[in-house]
Formats: sequence, C-alpha cells, structure tokens
Amino acid sequence: MRVIVIDVGNTSTGIGLYIDGKVHEAAHIKGGIRMSPVLCAEALRKLASGGVEGAVIGSVVPLVNERWKNFVRRELGMDLLVVNASLPMNITVDYCEPEKIGADRLADACGGVKRYGAPLVVADFGTALTFDVIMPDKSYIGGVITPGLPLMTDYLCERTALLPHVELKGECPQVGRSTEEAMRIGAEVGYRGIVREIVNYLRKSMQVDFKLVATGGYAAWALRGMDMEFVIDEELTLFGLGCIFERVKREEKREKF
Repeated sequence: MRVIVIDVGNTSTGIGLYIDGKVHEAAHIKGGIRMSPVLCAEALRKLASGGVEGAVIGSVVPLVNERWKNFVRRELGMDLLVVNASLPMNITVDYCEPEKIGADRLADACGGVKRYGAPLVVADFGTALTFDVIMPDKSYIGGVITPGLPLMTDYLCERTALLPHVELKGECPQVGRSTEEAMRIGAEVGYRGIVREIVNYLRKSMQVDFKLVATGGYAAWALRGMDMEFVIDEELTLFGLGCIFERVKREEKREKF
C-alpha cells in the first residue's frame, strides 16, 4: 500500500511516503502549509508521482485541516483521512476525553506498538515534549506533557533582557564559558533530568517496566549521554499514520463483505 502521510506540528510539517510498512522520502517543512504552501505542494506532487492509494493527516493545528483537505483533493483527486481517536487502530483508547488526544500522540502510540510491542512509553520531542503510555494490553491510557526544548530556550530569550537565543546543537561543554554555553548545558543536561524523572515516575506509579522509544526533531540531541535505553525512531509519527490508514482501509473492506 502506497500512502502519503502528513504530520502537521506547531512549527513544522512532516510529509512522507508510506509503502508497506516503511516511510520513504520524508521531508520536514518549517512553517508547514501556512508559511510554505509552495514547498508543501511540491512535496505532495513528488511523493504522488508514482501513484498512491490515499493520504492521511495527523494534525495538532486544526485551523489548517480544511486547507489540507482542499490541497489533497486538488493535487491528488482524493479525500484526505484525518486521524482522530474514533478511527479503528491497533490500540484501544482508555481516556476520559478521547476527542482531545492529539493525532500525533495517537500515531506515536500506534506506530510504537506496531514496531516495539507493549508496554511502551513514547517520548516525542517537538515544540512540546509528550510522553504517551501504552499498557501491556495495548491500551492507550494517557501520558505527560511538558514544555519542549524550543519553548524553554525561546522563553528565556523573550522574557529576559540579556539572555540570547540559543541554537540547540553542538557538543555539550563541561561548564558554560559563555552565556550561550551555559544555556546549552541547562537545556541539554537539564532536559535529561526532566526525562529521567518523568520516566521513573511512570514506571514506579504504574508498576510497569515500560520499553522506551523517542521520536521528534530534538530527540537525538536531547538524549545524548542519557543513562536510559531509549530507541530513537525519527519517523515514528509518519509510520504510525500509515499504520492507522492501513487499519482503517482493512476495516472498510471487512464491512463490505
């Protein structure tokens, strides 16, 4: 099955081609359809050039969903599947208000269970850092949300007179010999502490030895030197969207017979 998968985040949009359980040619477009519509259209056309059976979107920016529907209908001549908790998936959703779960979190959970099994905690390092908890019976029960690395550093720059904007890259120095180095240590080493405490809290409070998977643009940088065994899967969200699309289409075929 060939499917275009679209992950709309707050700062960027990921677009890739899902083919029989693998993601190909993934591109991450800063600003998404609001700031870079031409790049989004070019990516869509390129991925569809060999023919596709559908397209699926997981979006945390509801205001752009209708635009993406029109975009896909115009470019590909087909309807766009919008992910939400009511769709058939390879997990069950045990959550008080399932309609409020972010589509990216559902995709992470579905993709994570498909690739790594359960029980599982998926940490997604984006604009926000989310932890999604899947129990041994493959039930999604919720998780934890905390500010992401860019929010942390941007806030310091915006709310203080002397602290600059810091690029989240490069080696972590032993001690900050400049303001930028000091802030980078605070971000990287401090973030490991956040991750460690949240994971330990979840394992202890749930009394489950969860497997750990990390995804998102800042995962590899933030987890360098981490003393926990995280599997880093950069395209997990796109993979999960493809898994959801496949499951929906299988259920639709089953209902016809």
